[in-house]
Amino acid sequence: MSQTYGSIFLLKLGTKNIVAVSDPDLANQVLHTQGVEFGSRPRNVVFDIFTGNGQDMVFTIYSDHWRKMRRIMTLPFFTNKVVHQYNDMWEEEMDLVVDDLKNNEKVKEEGMVIRRRLQLMLYNIMYRMMFDAKFESQEDPLFIEATRFNSERSRLAQSFEYNYGDFIPLLRPFLRGKIMAANGGEKKKICCAIDHIIDAQMKGEITEENVLYIVENINVAAIETTLWSMEWAIAELVNHPTVQCKIRDEISTVLQDNESITESNLHKLPYLQATVKETLRLHTPIPLLVPHMNLEEAKLGGYTIPKESKVVVNAWWLANNPAWWENPNEFRPERFLEEERKTDAITGGKVDFRYLPFGMGRRSCPGIILAMPILGLVIAKLVSNFEMLPPPGVEKIDVSEKGGQFSLHIANHSTVVFKPIVRS
Repeated sequence: MSQTYGSIFLLKLGTKNIVAVSDPDLANQVLHTQGVEFGSRPRNVVFDIFTGNGQDMVFTIYSDHWRKMRRIMTLPFFTNKVVHQYNDMWEEEMDLVVDDLKNNEKVKEEGMVIRRRLQLMLYNIMYRMMFDAKFESQEDPLFIEATRFNSERSRLAQSFEYNYGDFIPLLRPFLRGKIMAANGGEKKKICCAIDHIIDAQMKGEITEENVLYIVENINVAAIETTLWSMEWAIAELVNHPTVQCKIRDEISTVLQDNESITESNLHKLPYLQATVKETLRLHTPIPLLVPHMNLEEAKLGGYTIPKESKVVVNAWWLANNPAWWENPNEFRPERFLEEERKTDAITGGKVDFRYLPFGMGRRSCPGIILAMPILGLVIAKLVSNFEMLPPPGVEKIDVSEKGGQFSLHIANHSTVVFKPIVRS
């Protein structure tokens, strides 16, 4: 539509206004220079149910509540200290995936749908960070219930049928012991993220409902979106075996003397990092970012934007417009080492507003500090241990897209053959 109506246009849907922005300069204004004016979130039935009428951090309006929630969530989840604290655990969970694949004869010939196993890995990474607890297997009843809920939520997010209360009982087993200990006055060393969150609750900064919606934000923002990006990366790597070879060669050249792939040495692997960036460019997980809203009438690009308009930044088009990118439909990590070598996935500082996989500014996704290294580590460990191939009789994996109100994910979960690398 931007090619027809321009880089900014307004849609009237009944009594609601939607402003679509598809230009880097205008994106800069919405997200950065006028970030306070456009820093709120629109309210609707779905958002209100998802968030208990704005009791979370991601979907609440720009306010003192948002600032407080952002501060409380950042300390236990989104700092370099947290990355360094948990990176060994991340690698442990990833190595379990590698071991499972190596011990499964079927995947070496017929392949498997890897999504479910990666889903278990991601849940265990985040739930060990949050609760110091994990699911035992893909058959764990709690894991089945958690993933069933998330699948149903993804489907219902496009409609208005939704009962958030269904999810509350699922969280109780994880939260019960922590809350009881806190209410009992028990002095206990803070050992996981939820301890920080409940500590804030006990100090009266937030309510128990806020605690629940913080966990919900993590389920959506940290688990599901990262899982979509992993699926896209694996599918593109299967369809581009030369990229697999280049990553493998880089790892074997740079990490000599049997040095393990760790979070601390990812910076030594620029081609691997370029592959992660290219995946996020070609398959932007939240193509329109999380919508913004101006509480009062505002100016944007010379136009008057009515108050309480829903403002969407078309991040996918910014990253795939042929006027700004060379052969944008092509999966080519080399672009980030050549003509786009100065373009990076960052949410502050000198941002290239053509490339916003995590948004930018006040309402950017703080999960970038976890997502980038986790994506890099998973790709590195899979490629260094396996040649990833399409299943027998299939030339290329289907990379058709399936879009929704918020997401852009792969339409058909891929069956992939994992052929172990024989090291000489």
